[in-house]
Amino acid sequence: MSQTAMSETYDFLFKFLVIGNAGTGKSCLLHQFIEKKFKEDSNHTIGVEFGSKIINVGGKYVKLQIWDTAGQERFRSVTRSYYRGAAGALLVYDITSRETYNALTNWLTDARMLASQNIVIILCGNKKDLDADREVTFLEASRFAQENELMFLETSALTGENVEEAFVQCARKILNKIESGELDPERMGSGIQYGDAALRQLRSPRRAQAQSAQECGC
Repeated sequence: MSQTAMSETYDFLFKFLVIGNAGTGKSCLLHQFIEKKFKEDSNHTIGVEFGSKIINVGGKYVKLQIWDTAGQERFRSVTRSYYRGAAGALLVYDITSRETYNALTNWLTDARMLASQNIVIILCGNKKDLDADREVTFLEASRFAQENELMFLETSALTGENVEEAFVQCARKILNKIESGELDPERMGSGIQYGDAALRQLRSPRRAQAQSAQECGC
């Protein structure tokens, strides 16, 4: 198998969103995750930007298809159409901006109403490198995350701190839900797809065992 083909081999594909107010560093987080460097000349996203990356989560290869949505109100009707069938989301605010934190409830409502009903969301307090200018405490945001059943990390798109961890934690929780049977990749609109169809049976042994039991005449 060629190196390119190997690099495109994955067990699952997850649809991800990056949501939150304009100026919180969503595009910079995505760029840091994919390119491993800070995006110096970042302008506000117009509509939606896209990126993808394959990550190893506990021995499973997961391809993330990530839609980075514009945070400005005038693009809201456009970006909402991309929520449909998302399996995971990074909900981003800027720790130096109380305004972006106060808007989280609206973004969260949209995501839970428009995306997959089992969407896994991680709250990201971005710009951790600007701690001296902080307007939102770690404890306050942590409490908000707990009350709304979200995972939570503070990140820095500039230094890369916790950026990959945010995507990996979100993907790991989705995988756990698949393994527990709470999420079914074959359900329409789950935001999850299997990779190579030939490997499907290997990845869902419970489904295969159940099928064998049904076929057995004993």
